[in-house]
Amino acid sequence: MELPVTAVYDANILYSAPLRDLFVRLALAGSVRARWTNAIHDEWMRGVVRNKPTITREKAEKVRDLMNLSVRDCLIDGYEGLIDSIALPDPDDRHVLAAAIHAGAEVIVTFNLKDFPADALASHGIAAMHPDEFVVALFDVAPESVCGAVKRQREGLRNPPKTAEELLTTLESQGLAQTIARLRRCADLL
Repeated sequence: MELPVTAVYDANILYSAPLRDLFVRLALAGSVRARWTNAIHDEWMRGVVRNKPTITREKAEKVRDLMNLSVRDCLIDGYEGLIDSIALPDPDDRHVLAAAIHAGAEVIVTFNLKDFPADALASHGIAAMHPDEFVVALFDVAPESVCGAVKRQREGLRNPPKTAEELLTTLESQGLAQTIARLRRCADLL
């Protein structure tokens, strides 16, 4: 994988605050040209508001706005005309692939790999990657960049603050087991 890699983050990556924070920080570190759409934002925000009673739509919109301000050129638009020409197992995911094609992305980062089969993506030069696989691939190419992003994430946690091990445990619970195994080897840098 050559860095920076252009990656579309699916809504399920942005749903969880710890993962969202890590993936935005990977973009800010320069390892990833992170891309998403307003439709992807709407999807994760609807889920958060529905499942987390302490999060209002207004709070979710503030997070969305901060993400859009923080990550340069993150929003993809003009992809909508491609949606109807795309066939995926879940038609509701066609907008993600359409956005990835339009943005020239190399990767769609998603937990829902079954919804993005390799044969449907290959002709567009796009791969779907599980977030753990994606961060491991980044780590293998630029460990200092990934460690720096995790360190900045930990340093940004104030309410409550977390030790490096506490943050690693949180990220591990989010499905990043392989990533955390690598990061524990350099925990003193976090």
